[in-house]
Amino acid sequence: MALLPEFDPADSRAGRGLIERLTADAAEVQQDVLDEILARNSRTEYLRRFLLLGDSTPAAADLREAFKRCVPVSGYEDVKPYVDRVASGEPSSLLCSEPITCLSRSSGTSGGQQKLLPSTAEELDRKVFFYAVQSLVRNMSLHTDDSGGGSGKGMYLMFAFHGDRTLSGLPIHSALTAYYHSRQFQDRHIGGFDKCTSPLEAILCPDGNQSIYCQLLCGLLHRRIVDRVGASFASGLVRGIKYLEDHWEEMCSNIRSGQLSDWITHAPLRDAVIARYLQGSDPALADEIASECARKPWDGILRRLWPGARYIRTIVTGSMSQYIPILEVYGGGLPLFSPMYGSTECASGINLRPLDPPSHVSYALLPNIAYFEFLEVKRENDHEKVQGNDNLGVVKVVDLVDVKIGRCYELIVTTFAGLYRYRVGDLFTVSGFYNATPLFHFLGRRDVVLSIDYEKVCEEDLLSAIAEAEKFHIRPLGYMLCGSTAYADISTLPGHYILFWDLANACDSNATFDIDGAAMEKCCLAVEECFDEMYRKIRHRGSIGPLEIRVLGHGAFNALMDFFVSRGTSASQYKTPTAIRSKEAMMVLEERVVGRFFSQATPSCRSAEFERR
Repeated sequence: MALLPEFDPADSRAGRGLIERLTADAAEVQQDVLDEILARNSRTEYLRRFLLLGDSTPAAADLREAFKRCVPVSGYEDVKPYVDRVASGEPSSLLCSEPITCLSRSSGTSGGQQKLLPSTAEELDRKVFFYAVQSLVRNMSLHTDDSGGGSGKGMYLMFAFHGDRTLSGLPIHSALTAYYHSRQFQDRHIGGFDKCTSPLEAILCPDGNQSIYCQLLCGLLHRRIVDRVGASFASGLVRGIKYLEDHWEEMCSNIRSGQLSDWITHAPLRDAVIARYLQGSDPALADEIASECARKPWDGILRRLWPGARYIRTIVTGSMSQYIPILEVYGGGLPLFSPMYGSTECASGINLRPLDPPSHVSYALLPNIAYFEFLEVKRENDHEKVQGNDNLGVVKVVDLVDVKIGRCYELIVTTFAGLYRYRVGDLFTVSGFYNATPLFHFLGRRDVVLSIDYEKVCEEDLLSAIAEAEKFHIRPLGYMLCGSTAYADISTLPGHYILFWDLANACDSNATFDIDGAAMEKCCLAVEECFDEMYRKIRHRGSIGPLEIRVLGHGAFNALMDFFVSRGTSASQYKTPTAIRSKEAMMVLEERVVGRFFSQATPSCRSAEFERR
């Protein structure tokens, strides 16, 4: 079987056969993938130092065995020096045989820096195959035809954020932005197997406000033929609904008059909307939409605005699971279809059972996309933390087909684009098998404690940021920080981080004192300034609100311990969690809040390494 076989996503019979072959022959396909990667890339500078190849080319089996024996499991710090050199203009052959055409910017970061990972033109072909399989599964399970022959369209919100370039001119984009700019996506979007209401010019518009306005406006103009709604991630869809709630009257005015608002000034977008979408006034449509939007509350608004919609397609696993309740309210009973698992390293996981409830979603990693290995990790039940043993010399790494049901693993990938035995940092439990291919329930990122949108804040970075703020803004006032925990609050939009702090007088912990509001506001900003570039960029876009510190009365953290102990935590092993996810636990602290303080400024947004200022 070719590694990327061609097929028609509308041909369910042929497509089902393709899925059956891929999943049944997973071990053989994985071996073929690794053999092909090594045949192409074994002479790269990165692999050469481990494989120690002579002038002759070893047999595929010998090369495979040498790879597993000699190439170590790696992290970003192992890859970064090579990426730095490519970014500075050195040849792609440092990492892979194909030209590196773009550096993909990772959203899951730690250590205060964003990760830049190599990507090639061929990777875009893999994404097209991946999305075609995704559409095929949807067609088979939901009995739809998204191939271009049907009349239905998707009202999907998609955004291509501004990219940068290295000093040598190599583009830097998020993985999705690079894909949206590609010919492969544009062919698919305009006439391919996943037609949508959003104009390509809106998706690529550099002004996020104009982009989301026009995408929603065009979705409303096509409300009678929309059969599915969604966004890449649940956070983006919820944000879009909130935006619609604030701007529906202006959109209805545009539809009623047939005139686009003057503040839409991006020329390609304005021309596209006027020429292809807003063709004359439509008072009847405007009245229909206004009638639904004026009804409060907005329960079921997606079903009411797009009555032909049959499901909501958006990722609701991992950190996005916090948005499930609000989407169920907005959806009014529409099924939530979480279609895929993907990472910056590679898009690889397909939900083969899209009608399963979100809490039961599992993904099958397509065995022809990359070479997959797994590092087993242990869970600490008391505080729901997952820790991996970093002593990789004594930890067994297992292949895709050798994982065990019920166990927890960290994903390791080897790609065609130059990542070798690379720890992605994503954690899974094995929920079962489809033929010989395991099904994985996605748990989230290793060590991530806070996340609202694309940003990821790990425990180390959060604690470091709090320590920095305490040192420079709390201690000079004679306070001390006696306890702290964090919460990602999405009860209002945009969501924001909350730090619950127990403060005391440094000289007499029982003495009362007045809280210095200006100092606490500086603390809020100081914490945000310590977070990574992705957080600060999202704050600048307004997708995350100002960080808040809530000061607690004495005894609050004792009450929090009592709460966890009452739910089975061992009192002798209890440690105050760095962050809490339970709304009930948050309310225990909320009842004891004595002061609330917010950042009064937006944190600085530094340029990433290699980017032109």
